[in-house]
Amino acid sequence: MLTRRQTLSLGAPALAAPLFAAGLSAPAQAAGVLRVAYAGAMGAVMDRGVGPEFAKQAGVSFQGIGQAAFALAHLLVSRQLQADVFVPITAPPFEIVRRAGLAPRAVPVAGTEMCIAYSPKSRFAKLLEAAAAGHKPWYEVLRTPGLRFGRTDPRIDPQGQNILFTLLLAERYYHQPGLARALLGPVLNPAQIFTEPSLLARLDAGQIDASSGYLSAVRSQHLPFIPLPKEINLGDPAEFDPWYSKVHARLKMANGKVKTVSPQPLVFYAAALTDAATPALAARFVDFLAGAEGQKIFATYGYGPPRGPVLSS
Repeated sequence: MLTRRQTLSLGAPALAAPLFAAGLSAPAQAAGVLRVAYAGAMGAVMDRGVGPEFAKQAGVSFQGIGQAAFALAHLLVSRQLQADVFVPITAPPFEIVRRAGLAPRAVPVAGTEMCIAYSPKSRFAKLLEAAAAGHKPWYEVLRTPGLRFGRTDPRIDPQGQNILFTLLLAERYYHQPGLARALLGPVLNPAQIFTEPSLLARLDAGQIDASSGYLSAVRSQHLPFIPLPKEINLGDPAEFDPWYSKVHARLKMANGKVKTVSPQPLVFYAAALTDAATPALAARFVDFLAGAEGQKIFATYGYGPPRGPVLSS
């Protein structure tokens, strides 16, 4: 019988995970430029949707910086990155900047859920299509020998944690003990872990066969996917107490310390930063994302409604 609470312990050697990328640090920008640091999975909607539309209306330039949300939070706090607005997924990355005094408030602007994306170029595409249609168990297809699965680093990216939670929940839901380890191998597995902005690009190019994914990002990039039940996709707040809250993961961080992490509602939050070079513009952009026009663009790109509370001190 499965235990009421399941925990995945990450005791594998840590991967190299630098908290910054070359070129991200920059001097304060000139007036008329809005810099937005956002969760890497939001690249399409930010760089082709809400960013250009806001820039056109406001008469400014838009500069988007997409990377793993936890990594961005640490870059902002250490002042290695300057931005006007921070748009992470889930509350914990925002809490890092809030505790540093960089943002007292964050507004929910969109929602999503977990899915399994796959490459139409994969030699396993027919099997994956069958799983997407419900004709084969998706978790059995992912165990096919030779199938290459991709995900992100759970120490620096919420999506990397969320696929762990999804698979731990799948163990309970499908009565498949050990499923998470069977599909992932070592949790910090260099054969599977890629940066968030590159993950779906690698999938689209056929470099990997399947990957974790946020439904919003997968739809934005017009990739095929396997939908997951609400009991495991982390997208339904009503399932938080009866299901999502029952699993946890223990992460061995790069500094050697062990950290226990828990699922959070899959909500994207927008926060105007207190050290923004253009504070009024930052606040205006947050309002735009939460307003009717921004919400319409989010919906066009496959995002769900922002089912979460305002976060504040």
